[in-house]
Amino acid sequence: MPIQITKLDSTQADFKKSLDTLLAFEAGTDDAIERAVAGILADVKARGDAAVLEYTNRFDRIPDGGAAGMAAFDIPESELQAALAAIPAAQREALQVAAQRIRVFHERQKQELQGFTYTEPDGTMLGQKITPLDRVGIYVPGGKAAYPSSVLMNAIPAHVAGVEEIIMVVPTPDGVKNQMVLAAAAIAGVTRVITIGGAQAVGALAHGTETIQPVDKIVGPGNAYVAAAKRRVFGIVGIDMIAGPSEILIICDGSTDPDWVAMDLFSQAEHDELAQAILLCPDADYIARVEASINKLLPTMPRHETIRTSLTDRGALVKVRDMDEACAIANSIAAEHLEISAENPQQWADKIRHAGAMFLGRFSSESLGDYCCGPNHVLPTSRTARFSSPLGVYDFQKRSSVIMVSEAGAQTLGKVAAELAYGEGLQAHARSAELRLKTPQ
Repeated sequence: MPIQITKLDSTQADFKKSLDTLLAFEAGTDDAIERAVAGILADVKARGDAAVLEYTNRFDRIPDGGAAGMAAFDIPESELQAALAAIPAAQREALQVAAQRIRVFHERQKQELQGFTYTEPDGTMLGQKITPLDRVGIYVPGGKAAYPSSVLMNAIPAHVAGVEEIIMVVPTPDGVKNQMVLAAAAIAGVTRVITIGGAQAVGALAHGTETIQPVDKIVGPGNAYVAAAKRRVFGIVGIDMIAGPSEILIICDGSTDPDWVAMDLFSQAEHDELAQAILLCPDADYIARVEASINKLLPTMPRHETIRTSLTDRGALVKVRDMDEACAIANSIAAEHLEISAENPQQWADKIRHAGAMFLGRFSSESLGDYCCGPNHVLPTSRTARFSSPLGVYDFQKRSSVIMVSEAGAQTLGKVAAELAYGEGLQAHARSAELRLKTPQ
């Protein structure tokens, strides 16, 4: 049966309203999930390891019922290396190539994030010092799906930033460990792997327990319970972002094989039913060819039902006036992944202000960025690319201002500070500055 994908035309009077309706998505909160997560976090904070053990046994069905205690959840380095050696050679080589490319990109990124100082004529020195976080937690999903690529994308920037302790938590329902995930941890520089998950893992990382030291920041995707837990512990620790459904927006001038574009739309639609895949193109005939490709290729996809639901509910094929208008609409959408599949894509990329990641040219499929190009695949979703950025080395660093005022500088700055402090009614601030003047006020 042909897929019923939404078709829009930017010349229609109700176009903006129709597009806004299509884009509308709020992470929202489920009261039952919020109550459950609040209880779990409070319990972990109060009872530590005992609560983590209890919830992990309840939700992940630990084979021995947790009789071995928390120590059984730690995976030693020797087991990580054994997993790396045991996986098929092709998988091992792919992980290593991807890791190297990700590392090279983030090392270059680090070079652009250096501290600085400068000295003013009176001898006052000002600057900024950049230092890594001490300890971070990386959440890696387990259960229905395993994502070794997420291990690489989260751990390698932390390692490059200079974080000394990288603690990875990953649920292992029924005690089943994914060997590629463990192999990725061995390659990425993870310092500790603990087989716990869910809100209890987030609580343990945020508050600490008898056997787990609290971290400074928690990164990585998870289910609704993990997302709710990350929201609740923000402020106690830092978090990367609250991820929404996957998104792809393709701007195409009609020069790319329509099968390629259809499959690129599928690449995000297959994530889940809430994922969003949209095509913007000024050529109506080409849009029809892409729609034909979608209907031709969909039955060949193992996840065809998920793709069908995603494209039917949240996908769209959009006819625009021209490529300039496509870029304007793309800036409004601020998509997680933006493909510009066109001749001379750079001219259109120059017009883009808001996108999590841009893939330029017909050979730059979004799927390559998910795994091995090098830039991070942890990206802002739900239009948050308007104000946030991909995960990077900078997420695992913090900046400290450096201020060393000279005696001469104190004479000038002290008068300015005192005047402003008195204006704010903060007399101690003013006097603190005035006491350093050669002629006290």
